[in-house]
Amino acid sequence: MIAAADVLPADVAGIPFADWVRSRLAVFELTAGAALPPAERVPTRLHQAMRYAALGGGKRVRPLLAYAAAELAGGAEEARRPGPAACSVALAVEFVHVYSLIHDDLPCMDDDVLRRGKPTVHVAYDEATAMLAGDALQAEAFRVIADAALPAELRAQLVSLLSHAASTEGMCGGQAIDLAAVGRQLAIDELEQMHRMKTGALLAAAVRMGALAAGADASVAAAAAAYGRALGLAFQIVDDVLDVEGTAESLGKTAGKDARGNKPTYVSVLGLDAAKARAAQLHGEALAALQPLDARARRLRELADLIVGRTS
Repeated sequence: MIAAADVLPADVAGIPFADWVRSRLAVFELTAGAALPPAERVPTRLHQAMRYAALGGGKRVRPLLAYAAAELAGGAEEARRPGPAACSVALAVEFVHVYSLIHDDLPCMDDDVLRRGKPTVHVAYDEATAMLAGDALQAEAFRVIADAALPAELRAQLVSLLSHAASTEGMCGGQAIDLAAVGRQLAIDELEQMHRMKTGALLAAAVRMGALAAGADASVAAAAAAYGRALGLAFQIVDDVLDVEGTAESLGKTAGKDARGNKPTYVSVLGLDAAKARAAQLHGEALAALQPLDARARRLRELADLIVGRTS
């Protein structure tokens, strides 16, 4: 894996948040490009589709959370540049996320044509290639961790966290509930369970895995977990709000899709103002979880502000 030192200045610990984000995105893009199979390697069309989906776009919220959580646990060295463990976690959680987006956009799911401001993978390539690209990216996520130069016990813990977050306990289970709920009115507790599984589980795993990779002690790990649970749900509520208030240009994907698909959302169940209030409440809970951790949690606090206050 290409080292973070190859793309970062000697000391980025004190830089403004926007510059910190840019520096971490540069690390991610370079390490992801090196980790994925080359486009010219057989089967070329599959590898091209994987790279098309995974590189050069997206907010990278999950990798940023992983980097920030590692910085929380790892101190000054992680603040200067992400270590190999944090980089492996960032790649793994984003590869799982991208695979889920490819499959989510397929005609058998949401049948969407726009993602991250460009045609979805099944439109740019074809349905079969898109299905395989998603499958392969899921495998790549676990390969990245399995092949990382980390202690075997740590690799096993990271694989366990990621697999639970992506399984029927988490993302896949939440997606199944979402598909079954089309045309139905869910109770608020049912909606919250769906969102915690579909979106929140992987976001929370990114935080927990990043902290674990940097050697977090029990108190730091508990704070990171509480933060991740609150922020993971807040992220999906903001998504529901943006689906109503946003545009395709600002979102990089089709706006108004949930209402047209007759899907239950926080906006449809609670109303727009109450959905925004719930997101703000969860934002407060996420920040409160970090309160004992002083300046070490700076980047996680800034990411919480970014996620809940975003407009795209």
